Amino acid sequence: MAARPAPKRLARKLLQIRIGLGLSQAELVKELNYKGSPLYASQISQYEQGNREPPLMLLLAYARLAGVSTDVLIDDKLTLPDT
Repeated sequence: MAARPAPKRLARKLLQIRIGLGLSQAELVKELNYKGSPLYASQISQYEQGNREPPLMLLLAYARLAGVSTDVLIDDKLTLPDT
């Protein structure tokens, strides 16, 4: 089974969302209101650095918070709208 390609710009987009909203990592955790599992600022850091890939439902929470579709987050050809 071949490994699926990871989005190359995802980490940058997640960071852009947080910075655009003017939130710290801890504040973002609260705003995402993610119920899938406990979420910590240290995990946000890992996602923003590209060291870990967030679960699908967390990507959905990011997309909703940013007012974009998940396609915008995971498709490297698409860019986030200016905030």
